[in-house]
Amino acid sequence: MHENIPMRLTTQRQIILEELVKVTSHPTANEVYDMVRKRLPRVGLGTVYRNLELMAETGMILKIEVGGTQKRFDATVHPHYHVRCVECGKVDDIKMPVQEDINEMAAQVSHYQIHGHHIEFTGICNNCASQQREENVH
Repeated sequence: MHENIPMRLTTQRQIILEELVKVTSHPTANEVYDMVRKRLPRVGLGTVYRNLELMAETGMILKIEVGGTQKRFDATVHPHYHVRCVECGKVDDIKMPVQEDINEMAAQVSHYQIHGHHIEFTGICNNCASQQREENVH
């Protein structure tokens, strides 16, 4: 990892960051590419992907790898939890305190030095639940 190494904020990275900050949808690399391309029509998918990976490695953004789905990216880098809809794949933040005591409990039972944890909640989003209710009515 290259954490804490300052990274030059190129125009491409600046635009990627600006676009990522605008949304709370935790977009995939392809979705970020579609957003950035509106401002930088000549940018390539590979360039956006490489910049997202570098920005995640340096801690500028967060890379979310959940449930065997495509990697998603988040401009919110402080520790927080996510929930993924098992129907449509949508990922949202969960606004609840991070449970730091889990790290200590894991350290005690594993004898590892625990640096942190990632918890992914799964469920069905309101939109998919509404569609299921409508299908059951008809």
